[in-house]
Amino acid sequence: MQSKYKVALAMIGSFALGAAAIECLHAQAKPPAYTVAEIAVTDKEGFTKEFLPAAGKAIEDAGGTYVVRAGRTVSFVGASPESRVVVLKFDNMDKAQAWWDSPGRKETQPTGDKYAKFRVFAVEGVSP
Repeated sequence: MQSKYKVALAMIGSFALGAAAIECLHAQAKPPAYTVAEIAVTDKEGFTKEFLPAAGKAIEDAGGTYVVRAGRTVSFVGASPESRVVVLKFDNMDKAQAWWDSPGRKETQPTGDKYAKFRVFAVEGVSP
């Protein structure tokens, strides 16, 4: 076989192998997870001073980041939420679950429950 055909065949094979490897890596990537909390605060001062610093540290320690931190809400259909809305982002659902199960988060919950009522859930985002 002529050397130019060998080189061309090697290039095509390398391209196909690279494309297959990239596809395999994309299939292994886990989508991000978003934790959504609706928080009806009953004692703003206690919530702000006692709960938020500890809760923020537990979130940060677990690798979570704030996406929404109780900003203004606008309803397009139905009633606006009456409570604070907080959205956290984690690398994947496993990390969100690990934060929820973490001792740091569990230690803060009784303090949070003194000052607010919570509704918290997680949802998987779109795969990268």
